[in-house]
Amino acid sequence: MFNPIYIFMKSILSLILTALAFVPAFSQRNCGTMDVQDRLLKEDPTYQQRMNEIEDFTEQFTAYQETHGNVRTVYNIPVVVHVVYRTTSENVSDAQIQSQIDVLNDDFRKLNSDVSNTPSAFASLAADAEINFCLAQTDPSGAATTGINRKYVNKTSWGTNDNVKKSSAGGVNPWDATKYLNIWVCNIGGGILGYAQFPGGSTATDGVVIDYRYFGTIGTTTAPYNLGRTATHEVGHYFNLRHIWGDASCGNDLVSDTPTQQTSNYSCPSYPHVTCSNGPYGDMFMNYMDYVDDACMYMFSNGQKTRMQAVLAPGGARASLSSSTACNSSGGGGGGTSCGTPGSLSSSALTSSSATVSWAAVSGASSYTLQYKTSSSSTWTTVSGITTTSKSLSGLAASTTYNFQVMAVCSGTSGSYSAAASFTTTAASGGGTGTCSDNYENNNTRSKAKTIAVNTEITAKISTSTDVDYFKFSNTSSAKNIYVELYNLPFDYDLQLLKSNGSVLATSQNSGTTAEGIIYNNAPVATYYVKVYGYGGAYSNSSCYNLRANTSSSAYRGTENVATALDEADQAILEKAVIYPNPTQGALSVEFNTFESKETNIKIIDLTGKELMNMPMNLEKGNHTIELDLSSLANGVYFINIQQNGSVQTEKLVITR
Repeated sequence: MFNPIYIFMKSILSLILTALAFVPAFSQRNCGTMDVQDRLLKEDPTYQQRMNEIEDFTEQFTAYQETHGNVRTVYNIPVVVHVVYRTTSENVSDAQIQSQIDVLNDDFRKLNSDVSNTPSAFASLAADAEINFCLAQTDPSGAATTGINRKYVNKTSWGTNDNVKKSSAGGVNPWDATKYLNIWVCNIGGGILGYAQFPGGSTATDGVVIDYRYFGTIGTTTAPYNLGRTATHEVGHYFNLRHIWGDASCGNDLVSDTPTQQTSNYSCPSYPHVTCSNGPYGDMFMNYMDYVDDACMYMFSNGQKTRMQAVLAPGGARASLSSSTACNSSGGGGGGTSCGTPGSLSSSALTSSSATVSWAAVSGASSYTLQYKTSSSSTWTTVSGITTTSKSLSGLAASTTYNFQVMAVCSGTSGSYSAAASFTTTAASGGGTGTCSDNYENNNTRSKAKTIAVNTEITAKISTSTDVDYFKFSNTSSAKNIYVELYNLPFDYDLQLLKSNGSVLATSQNSGTTAEGIIYNNAPVATYYVKVYGYGGAYSNSSCYNLRANTSSSAYRGTENVATALDEADQAILEKAVIYPNPTQGALSVEFNTFESKETNIKIIDLTGKELMNMPMNLEKGNHTIELDLSSLANGVYFINIQQNGSVQTEKLVITR
């Protein structure tokens, strides 16, 4: 029987279903990590105990770092990407995969250009996590690889049951999870953007899974999750970070410097968004571990950095990744000998269109490969076959910050790229506003310190209440004495001299606009850092200050403008130890000078504070070289303490083979 009402309703329903077919599957970020975690805890009763042990280690590591000045190292993590696809769209391109690796490197090294959007209340908390990522160059058998593994499977979606990680279920087994970060890219389904496995779980399922529509920045990526931040979020979980709201109302994410917040945030909230009595600054919703859109998340905090570093430190749950050499073309799946990584990256001869970058030599290197890019770009320019330890760059843009990194090549075997450094070209000549210009920004952290020539006056400015300027310079064996001057101050500015590891040697804090100065006579030959900052937030956006780092063969005498002059007793403490080679494969030399007969004690300590070696000695006045055999210690980061008459010098020590 013909029923016009039935036909009409059926037509309306058909139109509704057709319209819904064109609506995105979901509009809010949805991470499956905690649901997967709950399942794994039920499947493996021993998992909780391992997690508790990891938290105990993290607490010890955090306490030790706070006591010893947050001395850390940069880790290189080999990545293998398993593309498990059914359709052409799901089979993401190599370029799309590389775009995701670039995002991970930018986000975990605080090289992302949008970190500048961080509100001033949180800017000082934004951290360089000091973790680099590379596509693996060797597979577990030692064969060469691109780090990309593809498999066709006639399966519509995979869900979060880990079947995509199991060849027995049609997926792909992980490569050795102790030596590779495994990432699976597939159609997850169910509105899930991605999920990860926390440290401590089974190596048979360890890694990260990302939906193909939210992986990288090109190709199949879908707004508002098209900037690669889903992988940044999930890799944060992989390194033991919790959601920033602690997965509970006003919960605990186990990090001290992230404000307590009520729940997850979505889209792009207005700042400040106050919850859980966390005013006046409110939620840190721009953190990678919240649920906001990709364009609105751009920072990890210092506390989150500590948690991530804890799992990679010796004794940490993912420490084995730090000794994997799968980033090297002869890495043998994490074994074998690698070419060293260049350090001491610096820049000089900056103009509006050129710069010279340099680095420390690597033993056995036949050449070097340099990559550089503007800080806002995701594409590197590569220069290979460099046979010196410096390179002049031209054709640069004026007033632009560039990032650069260097890799050594040893007898055809490539090592790992160094941690990225940066420089900023000067402003173009001509035009101008008549006000002072600062050619050294961005130099607001020690890692972004700008190299300045000694015995040369420079001008710069503190342009905001939160602005801090860092510079660096080196003395020489023929001009060891240092005198740093800060003068022509528009407001009350202060001055610090720091060692290369960031510890403060001296501070000059004269009142008002009185010039500041620091003298350090007979200083050890090294790179030193200068920090300039406004007292109580003092600044001037129009007036510069003058800074000059002087070195001389003759000792400097204190003047009325020198607030701090390091005396001989201070120098005896600060000068006494030079440690080499560092990193070392096991043989270590410690050189130091004592100004009088002293009882000396050398200790090796791991990152949890455990004492591994203790060598008490009675030494006469003079120069001494102590040889240490550390071959029994595992690869990783340690501290060496040299103690004399109650004075202690602590330095970071890296063992790598």
